Amino acid sequence: MRGENQSFLGGPPKDFILLGVSDRPWLELSLYVVLLVSYLLAMLGNIAIILVSRLDPQLHSPMYIFLSHLSFLDLCYTTTTVPQMLVNMGSTRKTISFGGCTVQYAVFHWLGCTECIILAAMALDRYVAICEPLQYAIIMYHPLCQKLMAVAWLSGFGNSLVQVVLTVQLPFCGRQVLNNFFCEVPAMIKLSCADTTMNDAMLAVLVAFFVLVPLALILLSYGFIARAVLRIQSSQGRRKAFGTCSSHLVVVSLFYLPAIYMYLQSPSSYSQEQGKFISLFYSIITPTLNPFIYTLRNKDVKRALRRLLSRTWRFCRRL
Repeated sequence: MRGENQSFLGGPPKDFILLGVSDRPWLELSLYVVLLVSYLLAMLGNIAIILVSRLDPQLHSPMYIFLSHLSFLDLCYTTTTVPQMLVNMGSTRKTISFGGCTVQYAVFHWLGCTECIILAAMALDRYVAICEPLQYAIIMYHPLCQKLMAVAWLSGFGNSLVQVVLTVQLPFCGRQVLNNFFCEVPAMIKLSCADTTMNDAMLAVLVAFFVLVPLALILLSYGFIARAVLRIQSSQGRRKAFGTCSSHLVVVSLFYLPAIYMYLQSPSSYSQEQGKFISLFYSIITPTLNPFIYTLRNKDVKRALRRLLSRTWRFCRRL
């Protein structure tokens, strides 16, 4: 191992070794099956959400515009990491090229920051729908939703670009052994041979902005929503209002709790052993669960799915 971590002057390493669960070979087969099944479910579930949101006229509201963007983002999330993990688990050579690693953590960071803003936009939509129902169509008009999504994707990309520029300039030591399933910015900073104070500070500032500011807006929105719902006299009305928000709150919790643990700590104190399993959770488990959470808790989506399946079945029968 020491021979693989000697300093070098010939530029960046050609590849990185992703250990995954190589130290626990008895876990590889079962984890491979879990990842494969989860990936297929994530693909099917998120594609279904995108199709019904786009094809069903009854789901052309701002809430489902945001939901379709979230589902597309989750598709990209899983595709960025899971195929590489499956290839490595099925091979004795568990490597990724330097360029592939750079692209992986760049896209992963971009998508993570974008999701923070999309979840905040969805909370804003729920706030307007419940607290300002008469003004909903005026406030949440279609061009505004498109602008919010453009801001989410472009700001996430800008943040990722800054992190990539800072990270690719770091010198590494030898052929890097990365105790993770895929490449992430904190793990890359941890492996550097140089002083990473600037990287630590920039990562902390930008991630705190992209994580804590949207989270504060989400919590503020739901504080107002809770106050408005508690004023509703009808118990059935309260249940309906809480039902429209509960799915989003579950998704927010599944995304933010591991993200806060992973990124709001100094990379110098980053534990690769703990971090790799938390990364695995929000890179595959959360994108897999999201479409089912929204489907199971949303009658409109379930009805739209049934209509889509019915039309698909009739089309297939004609063939």
